[in-house]
Order: sequence, then structure tokens, then C-alpha cells
Amino acid sequence: MLRTALRNVLAHKARLMMTALAVLLGTAFVAGTLIFSDTIGEAAKNASTRNLKDVAVSVEPVRTGTDDESADGKRTTALDEKLSGRIRALPGVRNVRTDVTGPATLAGKDGRPVGEDWRNRAVNYLPGKDGRDDRYPLVQGRGPAAADELALAEATAKAAGYRIGDTVRFATDGPVLTKKLVGTVSTEDRQVIAGGSLALFDTATAQRLYLHPGQFSELVVTTQPGTDQRALTAQVRALLPKDRAMATSGAELAAQQAKMVTAQNSAMSKTLLTFAGIALFVGVFLIANTFTMLISQRSREIALMRAIGASRRQVVRSVLAEAGLLGLLSSAVGFALGAGIAVGLRAVLDANGAHFPDGPVVVKPATVLYTLAVGVVVTVLAAWLPSRKAAKIAPVEALNTVEAPLAPRSLVLRNSLGLLVTGVGVAVMLYLSTFDVADENNLLLAMAGSMLTLVGMIILAPLLSRPLVSLAGLVTTRLFGISGKLAKENALRNPRRTAATASSLMIGLTLITGMTVVGESAQRGMDKMAATGLSADYKVTAGSVMTGLDPELSEKVARVPGVRVMVPLRGTFFKAGDGFGRLTGTDLAQLPAVTALDFTQGSLDAVRAGGIAVSEKEAAEHHWKAGDQVTLEFTDKPSDAGKQTKLKVAAVYRDNQVIGTSFADMSLVDPHLPRLKNDELLVKADGGGSEKIAEEIRHALGDSPLLKVQSHADLSREAAGEIDTIMNMVLGLLAMALVIAVVGVVNTLAMSVFERTREIGMLRAIGLARSGIKQMVRLESVVISLFGAVLGMGVGIFLAWSGGKLAGSAFPTYEMVLPWGRLGLFLLIALVVGVLAALWPARRAARLNMLEAIGAQ
Repeated sequence: MLRTALRNVLAHKARLMMTALAVLLGTAFVAGTLIFSDTIGEAAKNASTRNLKDVAVSVEPVRTGTDDESADGKRTTALDEKLSGRIRALPGVRNVRTDVTGPATLAGKDGRPVGEDWRNRAVNYLPGKDGRDDRYPLVQGRGPAAADELALAEATAKAAGYRIGDTVRFATDGPVLTKKLVGTVSTEDRQVIAGGSLALFDTATAQRLYLHPGQFSELVVTTQPGTDQRALTAQVRALLPKDRAMATSGAELAAQQAKMVTAQNSAMSKTLLTFAGIALFVGVFLIANTFTMLISQRSREIALMRAIGASRRQVVRSVLAEAGLLGLLSSAVGFALGAGIAVGLRAVLDANGAHFPDGPVVVKPATVLYTLAVGVVVTVLAAWLPSRKAAKIAPVEALNTVEAPLAPRSLVLRNSLGLLVTGVGVAVMLYLSTFDVADENNLLLAMAGSMLTLVGMIILAPLLSRPLVSLAGLVTTRLFGISGKLAKENALRNPRRTAATASSLMIGLTLITGMTVVGESAQRGMDKMAATGLSADYKVTAGSVMTGLDPELSEKVARVPGVRVMVPLRGTFFKAGDGFGRLTGTDLAQLPAVTALDFTQGSLDAVRAGGIAVSEKEAAEHHWKAGDQVTLEFTDKPSDAGKQTKLKVAAVYRDNQVIGTSFADMSLVDPHLPRLKNDELLVKADGGGSEKIAEEIRHALGDSPLLKVQSHADLSREAAGEIDTIMNMVLGLLAMALVIAVVGVVNTLAMSVFERTREIGMLRAIGLARSGIKQMVRLESVVISLFGAVLGMGVGIFLAWSGGKLAGSAFPTYEMVLPWGRLGLFLLIALVVGVLAALWPARRAARLNMLEAIGAQ
């Protein structure tokens, strides 16, 4: 039986090639994901190890919020020269590096910010006796030694377009500063490798920018050989002021960073493996379909084997062995292709700004075994049901002709099961769409409901194929005559096979349609969120590293020619009962000019009289209404801790994204701010604004790279950026499922032509031309493809609609939108898939010799 399995694999190379392709693509995706994840993870860990080289103990201040900030906004830490000297005096300590770090955003030569806000860092350059800092090896020039000098990481200088001797513009928290570039360095800093920037100052300058003279952000302890790191860490901890500093050993830091890298890679790997699973799931239908048709064609051969003594178990083992060999060979090739995918994926992501650390491709033995195991198991499982059908072929069937089909089986049980599974899935999705269940915990419920609905539709596909294919047949018959009618009849002849072929296409289009509808709907919601209630022409905000806009600087914006109104927004957090909220202070007189407020209780005049206005959501959460006296405890200013302030709820308004959940006059908010800074500026300009006015606003604010001056269009593009990135990745990955679906259609048609060899010969004999044969096969392919497309798009739209409640919980402006243009494009793609998939089978059918075909056995 093993020899029989080997012979069957070799005897049907062309027929099994496309099945092998389905396994190959799926396993290539699995292998590529695992290799990519291992490669990036290992590179990140190596970079972290190099960055932590010689770090025995790290001492950092314990942040206590605003308690460690002085009036000028600079941090105050307990790490100073005195503490550094005491640690340096401990036995086994070789040196204590005194680091000063802080945020700094550079403006490139083109004026645009360099790097990503939260990854842009500045440090102090600590030269040794030779004038060099071993942690930041010089590439060009020298290290900074004066207040007007700085150095940059080599990658940062290149990205910004700066050369040695250039004047570099940057900002830390406020106005733009300039310094002369005197050198470039190399670094293993993970944030810089990941796309951030790095600037280096002399220690005195760094302290002046971020701390106070004599204070440090971190003390890094290096040791003499043989020093016990754990014991030294304990000794350092004993020297630290209680609750103001903490010590971590180098080993603990390395473990923490390794854990962080693993967590980051795990999220990406799970996402990619999910799509690999989808590709394999689609491939299962192709594999099962192929083996079912092969067994049907080999019914006489199997019956003869049964007649000469082969048991049913041996027949099953023979088919499963054939599937296992096919899966093993396909997986081996898929693994090789996966290695190429991993390298290509890394290059593509790097080109799009991922900035992964450098490192060799990592191929672990477990990855090889896992890939091969997945391919073999999936193929064997897909062939299991066809193998059972093969075992049921009676020996007497050896007397029948080779093309005699297996007796058709009833679909009653399958249809009943399909209705049950679909009903449960639809009920779950309707529950999510009908009731107020917008909760993160319901995401798993939505996934389960979607899966049940999709699986149920796959089971019901043979039942649904008859009415849908018949409907399509009316069109093909009217347009193409006898060829169109024959195509319809051929598609309906074996509803199981038609359904299995269409199901692979259906799965891909269900996912793509669902994701497209959700993406377009989310985009519409984001656009609406960005613009809802915002009648201002520009929104001015500070970068994530900036603590706000100085009010005096903000007033300059009001004096820009063309600016009609400038409304500042600044806020403070409060505690009310068991909940927290944020109260925004603003200019109540000018507020109506930049945002539309819809009051359901009270009015803006009542707020001006001395009170606060709260959104409907905030009011519902705290059970407030207009006229209530509420007790708030403000939390931003240390002196407010524990103090209770009674305020009157003067008005309730419909939720407004511009002003937030509550607002009041600035005079009420300002006493609770540790520093007077504006969070945002809303600007109304003459004539709806222009690029010139936007430039003037930027100039009035000092052209700081930390600031954003955004119009409505800019806000919409920013909101769309993340959604577009996700959508492009998802659609690109799901295209794999469509490729496998195309292969499935080609495979089905090719075998269908083989099965109908004698029939095609008869059609040719009674006068159907070669062009008619080609047209018949092409139309059959198109009908099957459109059946899968319509079913898939219908299910995808239903799942997107019913799951929209969860998406709507993320932001209230979410609304379902049907992108008719894209949906039409998907139908067109299905039509093209049908035409292309039929090219080879149609050509093969048309080239059959009439007499040889009629006499085929």
C-alpha cells in the first residue's frame, strides 16, 4: 500500500501540483512569520545586550508626579554628585556613569520634525581621559564641549540632512534652540534604532535643559571583574534615599528588556500567524476537493484493490500516506519560500519606517519542525474524509467504467447542521448589534459569532449553490446560448464540489469585505470625529514631549494678520466619588466661534455666571444634572491633594470632541494648575484660512518642531493614518487567501474537464465548436467564482454591520458605510479570477481529440 501511495503521488503530478501549491503557500506564511519573529527578536535582544554592556547596576529616580518638578518645569532628582561619590566608593565599583537624559525634537534641514516624538532623546556626552565617550563612539568630528555645541547620532544627522559645522535647530519644551553640530556618533540605543533621534550635549548644558546643576537622570555602575552583581545591587540600595531612588541590577534590566522584546514580537507574530491560519484554512477546501475528485476518478482502481484483498483500513492508510507525502514535500518547499518571505518582509517594513535592528536571519530547529508538522497535519486532515469515501467503494464497482461517479449522498444532514451552526452564529451577532454590549470582553464573543456564521455558510454552500447558480445561469444562457446553459448545468451537477471550490473564494472575500467595510466606516467616523463641533480653521497642539504652550507665546497667535479668534484650552484632572474626569478651562466669550455646543440643560450664560458644564456622558456617569452642587478634588497640583471643592453644574451639553467632557472659565481652572500652560489653541481665520496664515501661526510660535498647526484636512489625514496602515497590511495578507482560491478554481475545472472527457468528445461530435467548448468552461468558472464572491461579500457585509456596535464603542461617531466602489471592484476581481482560472482548463478541453475523447475509459 505504501508503494501504491508513492505511485499515486508520482502518477498524478499535474493534478496534485496545485494542491501542493495551496499547502506550500500556507506553510510558507507560517515559516516566514516564525523566522521573521525569531530574527527580529534576536536582533533586538542583541542590541539591548550591547547597549547594557558593562552595566552592573542602574540607579534611577522614583517619579512622584508633579512633586519632583520645580516652578520652571524642570525635574528635581535625588541623584547628585554626593550620591554618585558614595556609590563609587563601594568595593568592586570601577566607575559610575552620571547620565542626564530628556526629550529633544530636531527640525531637519527642510524644517520638518525628525523622528517620532516619544522616541526623540537627548543625553549628555561624557568624555574620558582620551576625550571620547565609550558608550557613544565617534564617527566624525568630536564630542560637544561647550554650551553652543551638540553631537548627533549618525542616523539622526543623515535623516535630518545635517553635516559637521551646520547649525541644528531643535526644541526640548518651548522655544526653538540652535547649536552647532561638532560630531556624529554611533549608538545601540533601541529607541534610535526604532526610528527616534539622538542629540548629545555636554553635561552642564544637559542639566540646564532638563534638571538642575549637579543632578542626574541615571547613575550607571560598572564593576571590577569578579564582583558579585547581586550583592553590589543590595549595597547600592542601602545608600539610596527612601522612596526617591531605585536600583536595578544589569541582569534584571536585561531580563526586563528581553521580556519587553518578546511581548512586542509576540503581538506581531500572533497577527501574522492568524493570517497564515486563514490561508491554511482556505487551503483545506482545495485539498479536500482535490482528493475527493482524485478518488472519484480512481474508483475502478480502488475497487480492484479491494477485490484482490485490500482492506478498508489499508485503502484509508494509502490515501492518507499519499496526503502525508504531498504535505511533507510541499511543506519543505514552503519552508524555503518562507525564509525568503521573512527577509522580504523585513526589508519592506524597514522601507516603511519600521527600523528594525540589524542582525542575521535566525532559523531555529523548532521552526523547521513546526512548519513541516503543520503542512503534513493540515494535508492529512483535509484528506481524511475523502479517504473514508475511498474505503467504502465496493469491489463490484471494479466492473464499472472509470468515469462512473460515486453515488450521490443526501444533503439533508449537512443542511440541517449548516442551518444550526449558521443560526447560532447569526443569533450571537444580532445580539451584539441589538443590545448595548459595547464592552472589550465581547470581542471574543464577536469573533466566535463571526466564525460560526462563516463556517455555517460554508456548510450550507451546496444548498445555496442551486438557486444562486441557477440565477446566474439565466444570464449566461440568455447571453451565450447553449454554452451558457451547459456551463450552468455543469456547475449544478455536483453541488458539493461547486460549493467546496467557491468556499475558498468566499472565505477570502468575506474577510476582505468585512475589513473594508469596517475600515471605511471607521474612517468616516474618524473624519467626523476630527471635524464634529470644530468650527475653528486650525488646531494648534504641542508634541507629546512638550508640557504645553506658554500663554504669552499663545497670545502672539491672536495678533497674526488674518486670525480672527484664538481660543486657548487648558485642563486639569479631578476626582469625583470613585471616578475621575478632566475639566477644561477656556475663554467662554470666544468659545462659540470655534465650536458648536448643543446644550440639553442650562446654557453657556449660566456657565459664565460661575459654574461648570458637563457632557451628557459625564453627567450620566456621575448622575449629575444642571443645578447640582458637586464636590471635586483636583489632582494636578500637589497643594490640592485632599482638598474638596464645591462647584455648581450650570449646564449639560451633547458630547463634544473639541471641548471634552467638561469645561469652565479659565479663572476657575487656573488655580488648580501647577504651571500655567495651554494644551491647545483653536484658531478662526479670515476666509477659512490659508497656507500663508498657517505659516504665520507657526512663525509666531517660533517654528518649533514640537508644535502642530493642523487644518480640518490635516486632522482627517492624521486620524486616517493608522487605519490606512492596518487596512493595507490586512488586505495584503488576505490576498494570500485569494491566490489559493484561484488555484482551487483552476484545479476544480481541470479535474472537471478530465471527468467529462467523453462528454466533451460527444459535444464536439454533435457540432459544438472548439470555441464553444472554451466558452462553456470559462462560463462555468465565472459562475462558480461569482457564486463564491456574492456569498462572501454578503457574509462580510453582515458581519461588519453586526459587529459595528463594538467598533462604535471606540468612538461615538462610528457609522457603517458601504464602499460601493470597492465592492464593485471585488465583483470585478471575482469575474477576472473566473476568466483567468479557466484559461488552461478551457484550452485543454478544446484541444481534446474528438474520437479519442469518445473512446476514453
